[in-house]
Amino acid sequence: MIAKEEVDQFLRQMKEKIAVFDVVFRYRDKNLAALVELDITPTARKACLLQLAAEDYYSGPNKDTYDASLPDYYEFGIALKKRTVYIKISLGKVNKPVDCLSFHLAEFPITYPLKHN
Repeated sequence: MIAKEEVDQFLRQMKEKIAVFDVVFRYRDKNLAALVELDITPTARKACLLQLAAEDYYSGPNKDTYDASLPDYYEFGIALKKRTVYIKISLGKVNKPVDCLSFHLAEFPITYPLKHN
């Protein structure tokens, strides 16, 4: 199992990189549909990323199966407007924005290995 410190480190790096290089969200129908379904703005979506915590962690680091040269990605889940949102994100390439591959309503149950009830 992944250590909480490793997820904390990823999140710290992600937030620092967003402050310098920003974040890009993949243009996918379900990512755009999530903005409409949740009635949130792209700015609010970015704020969600900046509020991620290790307790929201679901999976990772994982290799990109389409392009192994891309950085590993992590998966998270958050509650937003009483819905579960699935987030897949990587630090992106060097000197480039953070890459948010997915930000949409969860299509499956999400478990949180670092969340203690």
